[in-house]
Amino acid sequence: MFLTHSNSTTGRRSFSLANKFLISILLLLPLFVSCAENTDYKNFHQAAFVADLHDDTPISILNGFDIGIRNSDGQIDMPRMRDGGMDLIFFSVWLFPSDYLEKDLAFQKANEIIDAVEAVEQKYPSQLRLIRTADEAISTVEEGMLAGTFGMEGGYPIENDLSKLEHFYERGVRYFAPVWNNNTSWATSAEFETTDTTNSVFGLTRFGQDVIRKCNELGILIDVSHSGEQTVKDILEISEDPIIASHSSVWNLTPHFRNLKDYQLRAIAEGGGVVFINFYSGFLDSTYQRKFDALLETRKSELDSIKDELEFLGKGDEYWETRNSFLRDDIERIKPPFEVLIDHIDYVAKLVGVEHVGLGSDFDGVSSMPKGMNDVRDLPKISQALFSRGYSKGDVKKILGENLLRVFKKVTG
Repeated sequence: MFLTHSNSTTGRRSFSLANKFLISILLLLPLFVSCAENTDYKNFHQAAFVADLHDDTPISILNGFDIGIRNSDGQIDMPRMRDGGMDLIFFSVWLFPSDYLEKDLAFQKANEIIDAVEAVEQKYPSQLRLIRTADEAISTVEEGMLAGTFGMEGGYPIENDLSKLEHFYERGVRYFAPVWNNNTSWATSAEFETTDTTNSVFGLTRFGQDVIRKCNELGILIDVSHSGEQTVKDILEISEDPIIASHSSVWNLTPHFRNLKDYQLRAIAEGGGVVFINFYSGFLDSTYQRKFDALLETRKSELDSIKDELEFLGKGDEYWETRNSFLRDDIERIKPPFEVLIDHIDYVAKLVGVEHVGLGSDFDGVSSMPKGMNDVRDLPKISQALFSRGYSKGDVKKILGENLLRVFKKVTG
């Protein structure tokens, strides 16, 4: 009796301990799976080729910002680019037109911007290389370095002179957008075509058509972000190469003049081009702009004082960055959720194919991005979100950078 009772008690105790151990494992299993999934998407993202088609940090670089060191302000620097897995960055050659056109300084200012970025390459030769072709980008990344190149946002710096377009090609500009929000004398912008009430003629002039043909001849990608609908139509008719939209989103989700309509998305895709989704809250969420405009009105007197002071000091091109910093806490409260960014990527992929969508952040160029997209370190979240929506690793690689490499190689050689 004693031995039997003892064995029975031991057996119950062993069974109880086994059960507790099993239950503990089952309770912890979701945590283990979650950790494995997090590690997996982060490792995947770091291994993939990641390209960002539009970054506005060059103005800050020109004003003394050092992207070679880790910074607490701004959205881009080289240490954070590595954290975010970014391999190729397109530095935007942008200038505020009214500050330079009237003084015939646009050509000069654009060269100063390129000089400033080239100085970064010279200062950090083992970290950053400015490239001219897709093959150079790939080899640079394989050597463990960051690759950079230039996109010109607005054709003002060529000053109606095709030889100056050739000059910027020689300096490394590899995509060219005819306009920013302001027209050039030979192309109309999306903002102008949307708001003009004077029955103006829209689209490309004869010289504008020559600019597009010259881009084809040189091997420069033509960028239709900021271009008006008629300008985009004209470019599509003239260009023999695929075209891109370097930082635009979907009009059907957010009807903003900077976004592209379905027929435009289809036309770009049919020509072999790619649309790179902009991260700006106002292009992703149809309610954001109303909230932001209300915020600007509330803080108008303070912002006017900031602008007047910067213009007095000859620093008008620093206004946007200063304004965004001043309003940072207010903007944080009205940001849309992260998923709206994925909605726009998903929309283009489903409408025209996953081969025709990519990333064009507009880092350091906009006042707000969705919650959770604070700077370049957050790029891996895009991979995670796409996986959660059922995208395969192959498709996510296309979105992150392979689509860019394809069209880049096709046009620039």
